[in-house]
This record gives sequence, structure tokens and C-alpha cells, in this order.
Amino acid sequence: MNRSSINAQDDIMDEQTPLLQQRPEVEEFENGKDENSDHPNSRRNLSTFAGVFSPVALSMFSTVLFLRLGFVVGQAGILETIALFCLAYLILAFTILSVCAISTNGAVEGGGAYYMISRALGPEFGGSLGLLFFLANIFAAAMYISGFVEGVLDNFGPDGRTVEGALPSNAYWYPYLYESIVLLFCLLVCIVGGSMFARTCVFILFICVVCMLSVILSTFIVDPQCVSIPAGNVLVYPVPRPNGTNPNETHCGNYTGINGDTFINNLGAGYSEDYDTLKMMSFTTVFAILFSSVTGIMNGANMSGELKDPSASIPKGTLLATFFTFCAYIVMAIFVALTCDRYLLQNDYNFLQQINFWPPFVVIGVFATTLSAALGNLIGASRILEALAKDDVFWMLLRPATIATKGGNPYVAVIISWFLVQVVLLIGSLNAIAPITSVFFLLAYAATNVACLALELASAPNFRPTFNFFSWHSCVLGIIGSLVMCFLVNPIYASIAIMLLTVLCVVLHLRSMPTSWGHISQALIFHQVRKYLLMLDMRKDHVKFWRPQILLLVSNPRTCCELIDFVNNMKKGGLYLLGHVQLGDFDELEADPVQGELSVWLSLVDKLKIKAFVELTIAKTVREGVHHLVHLSGLGGMKPNTICLGFYDNSIPEDSIVKHKGRGQRRRIKFPLFDESGDWTFEDNFPDLRKYGESKDLSIEEYIHIVADAVKFKKNVCLCRHFHRMDKDTIMKSKNPMFIDVWPVNFFWPKRVGEYDNTSLFVLQLACILNMVSGWKSHTILRIFLCINSQNGDSIEKTKVLQDLLVKLRIKAQIKCISWEHVACLSDQSEAEADQIQDDQIRLAAGSNDNQLSVFEHTPDEYLRNVNDMIKMQTDNTAVTFMYLPLPPQSIGGYKRYHECLDMLTVDLPPTVLVHGIHPVTSTTL
Repeated sequence: MNRSSINAQDDIMDEQTPLLQQRPEVEEFENGKDENSDHPNSRRNLSTFAGVFSPVALSMFSTVLFLRLGFVVGQAGILETIALFCLAYLILAFTILSVCAISTNGAVEGGGAYYMISRALGPEFGGSLGLLFFLANIFAAAMYISGFVEGVLDNFGPDGRTVEGALPSNAYWYPYLYESIVLLFCLLVCIVGGSMFARTCVFILFICVVCMLSVILSTFIVDPQCVSIPAGNVLVYPVPRPNGTNPNETHCGNYTGINGDTFINNLGAGYSEDYDTLKMMSFTTVFAILFSSVTGIMNGANMSGELKDPSASIPKGTLLATFFTFCAYIVMAIFVALTCDRYLLQNDYNFLQQINFWPPFVVIGVFATTLSAALGNLIGASRILEALAKDDVFWMLLRPATIATKGGNPYVAVIISWFLVQVVLLIGSLNAIAPITSVFFLLAYAATNVACLALELASAPNFRPTFNFFSWHSCVLGIIGSLVMCFLVNPIYASIAIMLLTVLCVVLHLRSMPTSWGHISQALIFHQVRKYLLMLDMRKDHVKFWRPQILLLVSNPRTCCELIDFVNNMKKGGLYLLGHVQLGDFDELEADPVQGELSVWLSLVDKLKIKAFVELTIAKTVREGVHHLVHLSGLGGMKPNTICLGFYDNSIPEDSIVKHKGRGQRRRIKFPLFDESGDWTFEDNFPDLRKYGESKDLSIEEYIHIVADAVKFKKNVCLCRHFHRMDKDTIMKSKNPMFIDVWPVNFFWPKRVGEYDNTSLFVLQLACILNMVSGWKSHTILRIFLCINSQNGDSIEKTKVLQDLLVKLRIKAQIKCISWEHVACLSDQSEAEADQIQDDQIRLAAGSNDNQLSVFEHTPDEYLRNVNDMIKMQTDNTAVTFMYLPLPPQSIGGYKRYHECLDMLTVDLPPTVLVHGIHPVTSTTL
């Protein structure tokens, strides 16, 4: 178990390297660079009002304020409209609290919501949710452009209120053409730069507020009137249409001014068919249209790369903008319910223009809100795409999106976003795109709340946001509200989106991420594991729930990959530890070399795809190091109960890694193993193999002493031999099942064969566990050998005893009787000697220091060779053999003979496990 110090001097030099030299990102941060950007801080020039408040407010006004507010009131009534807004803004409020908490817990770089979620939840969830949020912004941009063109056609189309017939729209492709032209304009603005748009947002917001005030003022100025409704819009008539009515005639809706009766008539819901989509409306469909237009709470966060102080600006600007838009919506909805009858509201999206004291105000408001919202989402989508590309989350697929101008504008990401919006516009109208947009945003908001909840529950000391107005309750309510409404809006879209998320999470989890931002899952696991370890009381252990918890002592992993994999199969969901002792005097070392090697061993565990922990120590002798490992390995009630060692022999070790480079069974081991650049290979990180003629650092006496110490520690012991011969690929592909052989008898007590003690039962238990493992179960058969004396005629009785035992233990196995009187007679062991030996062994197991008769000194070599030959005759189709391991002698002088006996017993056998059990491990009760 010795290994030389590997790159120890390099490790020491690394420890002595100055902090700023090891962490160049510190210097980059001071110079104005972040991990997501190659551009200086000159890109950060936006204030809270211009960079957050204005784009968030404009995006939340978007299509609802001037185009769909009347539709919502007409369908849902003023009471349900207020309820809809309260529900939508409640979900938004909970999400905003989470966003504020995350954004004030550290420096927020480019990528906005994606950056915050990915750094909180890790690359798997962050990457998949970032892509989802990117798609949400794409659909939102398409929806707002569709709303813009709808306003244009209402004013300049065939029935245009401003200039009638200026723009043709009698075919499907005309609206699409206009949408493409508007999108092209948005593309040009984004190519010039998002900062220019952000600076103009203040002016655009001022225009929108003026237009909104003009609507409110009009309710006091404009006299009641009949508002004309284009006949093509009318699906709901106040009275049945008379026969012979001209289908192209103009219908009228009533604008009553502020009127109590109108308000009362608009109190309750009156859902009807939408004249645009020809679908019946309901609470959820109206909510989808409303919510899709108020999802702009992340537009400020998406500009995080351009904000002067994102951690301060994002919470302040987002909260103020949300409160402002909520008040504006409620006031506007009440005035609409006070002044317009339901017939008008349900059949004309653009009615506000006709009841305004100067109609162009509404036209300007529609164009300003929809176009600014479309620009905001197109810019946000490009920034998220740029961040995804820079993080290299989706391999090389998004690499072109990192290309940017000298000023930092990611124009390629803008072009990709523009193209995707162009595709989405093929869906059609605003109302058709809205449900998809709502589902994507709701899931993104749910994920944001999950991120904040995970950080809060993990109780990590470094999670201390300066924004404290949140709790895990608000996170949970935000998650529940988002997910429930997501499925109410459209269960099909929601299911597809969640399936997409799941697939992306799995794909990203399976790949090796190029960077590590910290995984919230690790913090949560630590929190829960600590809690459950405290609850795991070893005093309450019961044999019914026993499982192997194995410490495998490894000298050089290059020689025992097969054994490491085999023991992994034998653990049955129990604790598995790889232990290694490095020889050295700690007082003479400047640094602990073990710390530098731990990552290499963990990489070995990852590449072998085993479920194991690694424990390394340094000691002057291997035996002393094993004491460290046995005493300190594990934690609480999870401590190793079984010590597993390789067998001590003089065979020349084989390099199992090199041997399996070309084998199909080890295709999962990549070469070079750790560094994709090829600078750091597997062979470079572990000691060279012992060559012929070289002496071992571990003597036979010290090896057997370790076995004896393990018994004193009350640990079960397994000695594994010939596992370099195991070819698991051959076993798993064998057409005929191979055997797991069990010899549950102590061949050193031939007179006691047929008696089953704790060790015999432990041998049966381990073999049964291996046979229960997937793969082994379908390709192997458990076979138990029963040694009988045919001259005594006791075979039937012994077979019956073993069968009854297997039935009680619920072990399915074949029993094969072997006549061995010709072998047993060579032992020359009397009944009295057998009794004496048994008493001595019991005293030894109990830790007695009394002198005893050494069974190994009285065991003839010829007898052991014959036993070995008898076993070999049964191994033509054997995968692995389990045998009884007797206790070592008390006297150190008998260690060498003990080892010789074990060597003669197991020489030239298939992979063999010698087992000694201390405690009962099987139960026959419920």
C-alpha cells in the first residue's frame, strides 16, 4: 500500500504561489473585466432609471395597456380583471423578491436571469433554464411585433381609422410582411447597440405615460357616443342579426362616459368567442394573454452587463417599475369599466383610439409600447444567448454567438435571435403566440424561485444578500403559483416545455462541464446528509438491515481496476471506501502531499464509474496508516464494517489500465484520462509498477499483522486474489451462465466440515449479494459446494441441513456434493485437536492472549495441495470463488506459515475471495 510522492514539489510550489498570481480573475475584475466578458467597464454606463425602470415598465405595458386592456375587462369583468392582475402580479412579486435576493448576493455579470440562475443552481439547470428563458424572450418579441402590426393595420389597413386602405392586408402574407419589416428595424437598432435603446427608453416611457394620461383625461372630456366597430370583428351581437343584414355593415358599441350602470354591467364575467382567434375565451385563456404581456420583469436584469451597479439597480428599478405598472393597469381598467359597454370591449381591441380627445395619442402609445417591448426582448434574448455561448454550455454549437463588436455588442447573437423571431412570427396573431410565451415565462419564473429557495434552504454562509425582504415562504408560493398557472394556461405546452427541460438537464449532466460555478445541489446534499447522519444511530443497528460497508485498501490503482470494480458490485448499496497509505514522515514534509493527490483519486472514481469515497493518509508504516484509515474512515453511523485487501504474493503486477485500453469493457475509460489536452495521462499520476526482482515495501509479517488488526477492530476481512484474471466483459457476454462458487467450510478444520458458523454465513451472504447485482444476476448461477464423506453415508443428512439453511436465508443456489474423504484423510487431524483448535480460534476472535495450538503448523502441505486440486477441478466455468478465511495465529512467528497455507490453498484458482466474518449478518425473521 505504499506509493511514492507524486509531483510533491509542484504541489508545494503551488501553495507558495501568490494569490493574485493563482487567481488572475482578481486582477481582471479590478481592471473592469468579468468572467463573461472580454470588454472593459466602458460597457457599463446605464443608471437604474434608464437601464432597469424604463425597459421593465415599457415591457410590462406592451400590448395590454392600449390593445388588450378592454378585451380583458370585456371578457372577465372588472372584478375578475382585478383578480387576474392581482394573481399575475403576485406571481411576479414573489419572483421579483427572489431575483432581488440573488442579484444582491454578489456581482451580477452579463446574461441577466440566466447568469443568476446558472450560478445558483449549477451549469446543468442553469444551461437548460437559460435556453428556456432565451426562447421565452424570442416568443415575447414575436408577440409584441405582432401587436405592433395589429395596431398599424387597425389604423392604416382596409378598415383603418387613420388612413383607410393605405396598407393591404387581405392575405395572410401581408401581415407577415409588415411584421418582417418591423423586425428588420428592430434588428438594425440592436445591431447599432442596446445601450442606445436603453437611453431612449426614458423618452419612450415619457411618451407612453402622456398617452395613458390622455386616455384617463378623455373619460372626463369626451361626450358619450356610439363607437363604430368594423363588421369583420363582430362575432357577438347584442341582438340576433336580422335576415338580409349586410355582413359588411358597421356596428356600434356604446361609450357612455363615467356611468354607474355601465360599471355595474361590467362587474361580472361574460366570456365569449374571440373574433381574432375564433376560440372560446375563459379565465385561463384571458390570463394567458394578460400574463404574457406583463412578463418583462427580467428586462432590466437582462441588461446587467450594461448597468453601472446591477446589484443595486436591479432590485430597486424592478420593484418600482412593477408597482408603477400595477397601479396604472388597475386605474385604467376601472376607467374602462366605467365608460364602455361590454359589446364594445369584446369586439374592438382598438376602441381607445376612437374615444380619445386626440386619437393619435393612442396610436403613438400602441406603437411606443409594443415596439419598445419587442426591442427589449430581442436585446434580452441576444444577451442570454451570448452568455450561454461564452459559458460553453452547449459545446461548440453556440460559439459564433460570442462574436461581438469592439464596443461589446454581440451582433451575431442578435442576428440569431432575429432569425428565430422571424420563424415564430409564422404562428400568426398575438393571441395565438401569447399562451406559449406565458408558459415559457412561468417556468422560468418558477426556476428563479427554485434557485432562491435552494440557496435559502442550503443555509450556506456565503448566501447573505443585502436584500432581505424575502423568505422561503415567498419562494414556495412563487413556485406553486407559477407551476399551477403554467398548466392552467396550456397543459400541453407546459408538458412539452418541462420535457424539454428534463432532456436538456440530463444531457448537460452527462457531459463534463468546462467550468464550475458551484452546484447548489452539493450544498443541499451536505445540509441533508449532515442532518440524517446525526439521526443515524449505530446503537439501533439490526442484523435485518445489515449491508456491507467496505474499506478496500489499495496499493496502486494501476494494478487493481478489476478488483475495484468487483468490490463496487459487492457493496449492495452500502458504504464503499478506497483507502491508500502513502509512506513518509509528516514532520519532514513542508506540505501534505495527500491533499494534492485526492483530486486524482476522485477522477479515478469518476472514470471507473463506481460509487465510492476516497480516504488517503500518510504514515511511517503501512500498518500505522491502516490504523488511521480504519479508525477515522466514515462518519457517524456510516463506518466500514469490512476490510478488503489484495493478496500478498510475488507475482509480477500487470497494468490493468494499459491492458484494457483496447477492450470493449473499458471503453468508458478515456485516454488520456484526466486532461483533454493530453498533457496529463493516467499513468503519470500513480507509481510505476514493481518490476521483477524488486522487493516490496510491505513484509509478509506486516501484511498478516494488518489482517489480525482488522479482526481486533471487530471488522470482517476479505482477501482477494487473482482478480487481474477477471474479465467482466466475458462474464456478461457469456451465452451460458457462469458460476459463483462458494466453499463455506474451513479447510483447516476438516473434522468440522458441515458446521456453519458466522464466517460460513458471511461467505454465503457476500456471494448472494453479488448474485443479486444487475448483470451478475442474469449471467451467473450461485453454486454451493458441500464436502461429504461417502463412506460415512452422511451426504443426505448434510445436504438436508444445507438446503434447510438456504431456505431459511432465502438464498437460491445449486448444491453440489463433493466426495473428499481421499483428501480429508491427509490432514491427520484428530477430533481432540479439532476441538482444541476451535477453542483457540474462539479465544483469538475474542482478543485473548492465551497460548494456543497453531492449526497451520499441523496442516500438511500435501493436504492443502490436494484441496487446491479438488477446487480447481470444479472451476471450468467459474467466474469467482468465495472461500472461508481462518483467523491468523496469535504468535507473530506463525504468520509466515499462515500465509504459506493460504497461498497453497488458493494458487492457480479463478478470482478468489477469502472471507472471515465477525458478526451475524443474516436474519431468518421478518
